[in-house]
Amino acid sequence: METKTFEATLAEHGYRDVETKALPSSYRAKEHSHPFDVRALVVDGEITLTVKGDARTYRAGDVFTMDAGCAHAESVGADGVRYLVGRRKTQ
Repeated sequence: METKTFEATLAEHGYRDVETKALPSSYRAKEHSHPFDVRALVVDGEITLTVKGDARTYRAGDVFTMDAGCAHAESVGADGVRYLVGRRKTQ
């Protein structure tokens, strides 16, 4: 999916605060959660998200979503990761 198309989809579904994030290969985040919904398109590299013990890896072209309050851990692949992300506030 092209980034412009993805950005339009984010806007249609109420996602704001759109930005491109880059994380290095050494990046690891212990289990945590966010007070907002997340929808992201992986542009380069890969990231593994672990939810309730289930690890899933997302690579370039993959889209991942995360509901507000979902506890998860993050681990970035050997080449780092770059992704376009939108956040949607919950009520």
